[in-house]
Amino acid sequence: MERTKSIILQAWEDRSLLTREETRDAIREVIEALDKGQVRVAEQRGPGDWEVHEWIKKAILLYFPISENKLIHAGDLKFYDKIPTKTDYETAGVRAVPHAIARYGSFVEKGAILMPSYVNIGAWVGSGSMVDTWATVGSCAQIGRNVHLAGGVGIGGVLEPPQAQPNIIEDDCFIGSRCIIVEGAIIEREAVLGANVVITASTHIIDVTGPEPVYYKGRVPARSVVIPGSYSREYPSGTFQVPCALIIGQRKESTDKKVSLNDALRDYGIGQ
Repeated sequence: MERTKSIILQAWEDRSLLTREETRDAIREVIEALDKGQVRVAEQRGPGDWEVHEWIKKAILLYFPISENKLIHAGDLKFYDKIPTKTDYETAGVRAVPHAIARYGSFVEKGAILMPSYVNIGAWVGSGSMVDTWATVGSCAQIGRNVHLAGGVGIGGVLEPPQAQPNIIEDDCFIGSRCIIVEGAIIEREAVLGANVVITASTHIIDVTGPEPVYYKGRVPARSVVIPGSYSREYPSGTFQVPCALIIGQRKESTDKKVSLNDALRDYGIGQ
């Protein structure tokens, strides 16, 4: 898609080109390719290493000004928006429970399950994954295969700036209820996050399994078992507790990838 990419980059620098049909067709081509899973906003190069395709994010941003609000029907429900919702889940091989909504320009791979949830444009959801009730997958987020996003999980969208890394959940992860993953964080393969863990770009992620704490930011290492925690911090008015995430162990080989979050946490004597 080198020609398409060139047209997108030119239009990004000169918005007057959006009036040209060639430019509009190029933008629509990218969004359709995203919708079909032919291209991705980010692709994995190695363990925990992802390449962001900035020009694709620019195409998504340019799609909004060339689109008009219109009435969208979903059974008896009606919406008014610039981007339609996905349809024809039967052909795609995706189980979508009412009221699951996935926006056109997102890709949900065959074998995925959408409970009443929301998947935004540019996102990618892999086969065998479940987006559970009231979970949200934000713009451009990448959800691997065999991932469980439990009830109320919030995977934030990272659409701007275009060069910014989206939030990424790698294969075989379990993200517990009400977890929040934002600001371009990476949850590496097979990690288990307990309920209410919050990961941002600045969150202290502390491995407390050894004699000395090991600190991470912006990523949870592969196979980590993580729970919410806090640490003391001095301020002018006193000492207060600041939220963090604690790595309390590693997922055991004996723990099946499909096991429940509670079972994984019980390995370390902690219930959900």
